[in-house]
Amino acid sequence: MLAAVGAPLRLGLGRIFRCAPGAHGEAAWRALAPPRPRGLPRYCSSRAPSGSGPQAGKVHRVPAEYKPSQFDKKILLWTGRFKTMEDIPPRVPPEMIDAARNKARVKACYIMIGLTIIACFAVIASAKRAAERHESLTSWNLAKKAKWRKEAALAEQAKAK
Repeated sequence: MLAAVGAPLRLGLGRIFRCAPGAHGEAAWRALAPPRPRGLPRYCSSRAPSGSGPQAGKVHRVPAEYKPSQFDKKILLWTGRFKTMEDIPPRVPPEMIDAARNKARVKACYIMIGLTIIACFAVIASAKRAAERHESLTSWNLAKKAKWRKEAALAEQAKAK
C-alpha cells in the first residue's frame, strides 16, 4: 500500500482507518470513529445522577444574549411578539429574533404576492381600455417613426436654405 504510516484512509460509508506505526499487513489498520460533522457544538455528555440535589429535572436554556437593534425591535412588534416598544427587554434570545425574522419574511412575501396579483389585474384593465381606443404598440411605433421622418425632413430643408 502507498498510504503513509499514521495517515488516515477514508473508505466508503464514512469509515476511516489509520495505519498503526511500525505494524505491517491488514492487522496494522484499525478503524477510527466517524468524524463529527463540522459546525455542530460539542457538549459534555456527563450527567448528574437523577434525584441528586436541586439540579434534578432542570432544563438548560440558552441565555438571552442578543441585544436587538431598532430594526429588530420593529420586527418583533410587527410579528406580534410584543405589544409596545417598552415591553421588549434589553436582551432577547437569538431564537426569538430568528423566529420573528422568519415570520416577517413570510408576511412580506404574502404582501408581495397580493401586490403582484393586483398589478396583473390593473395591467389587464388598462390593456382592455387601450384596445377599445384602438391603440397598440405597433401603431405607437409607426406614429413615432413617422414623426422622426418628418423632423428629419424639416432639418434637411433648413440645411438646404
